[in-house]
Amino acid sequence: MIAIDLGSNSLRFIEYNCETKKFGREYETIVKTAELLHSDGIISAAAVERILKGFDEAFKRFDFNTNTCVAVTTEAMRRASNAEEVLAYIKEKTLIDFTVIGAKKEAALTLLAVNNRLESLGFRGSFLLIDIGGGSTEVIFKKGNLSESKSFPLGIVTMASKYPTKELLNKALRDELKEINTYVQSYYVKEGKPDFFVATAGTPTTIASFLQGMKYDDYDKNRINGSTLNRFDCQKALDELLSLNFEERAAYVGVGREDLIISGVLLYEAFFELFDYENSVIVDDGLREGLAIQTCP
Repeated sequence: MIAIDLGSNSLRFIEYNCETKKFGREYETIVKTAELLHSDGIISAAAVERILKGFDEAFKRFDFNTNTCVAVTTEAMRRASNAEEVLAYIKEKTLIDFTVIGAKKEAALTLLAVNNRLESLGFRGSFLLIDIGGGSTEVIFKKGNLSESKSFPLGIVTMASKYPTKELLNKALRDELKEINTYVQSYYVKEGKPDFFVATAGTPTTIASFLQGMKYDDYDKNRINGSTLNRFDCQKALDELLSLNFEERAAYVGVGREDLIISGVLLYEAFFELFDYENSVIVDDGLREGLAIQTCP
């Protein structure tokens, strides 16, 4: 089968064998679905074209004729006033029918994939999971068989659009993160601080790969899964990335993510202080992997 996740920043595909429970080929591309969400409340025509271009490439890489396909989309389509029209147009052009899923479903699928990966790596105990997306950030707690989550409408694309410079974002960050801080601290009071902090999605995986010397085209998730980062790693990565020109930076973070990585790193770095952790465990698996796992019988 093929699982597809159209997020607020990226379009991601992955193959999954339901019999062997093994993942196969994968592909992702930056589409910036949410680039006009903050200012205009819509999915732009340019974003739609990038999505269709991503499908053109995916059709060359995967066999859509013999594989079952399941596709979901998240925050940008939840909020955009023209989402229904856009998804109908994408279906007309690609024959792929996307389901818009709610924040709770998104968190549950992400948690399924991350927990599966952590168990395979030998991690045990309670954890706080952060999923920094393009249009939203999911905060998820896992303790034993219990979990809870909350979605917050800020992500790397919407924050970059709202605060176009590092200085503006730094100045606004504390106020923007107040609701997340309140939620996390209230959980700590009720359940205690989890054993460890886990981060998934493009920002932490990009920082980890960059600091390991990997370029975007050489990305190896096996070297990323289970690795750790701290706030000083974030500062180091951001300083080094900002010293590069756009072309050099794109070689490490991917075309289309050259400017977004700044808002992503600043958000991620702030969470270390907010959540009171020295380190975070990095997991590459996310929504598309959880979707595949859940879909198979």
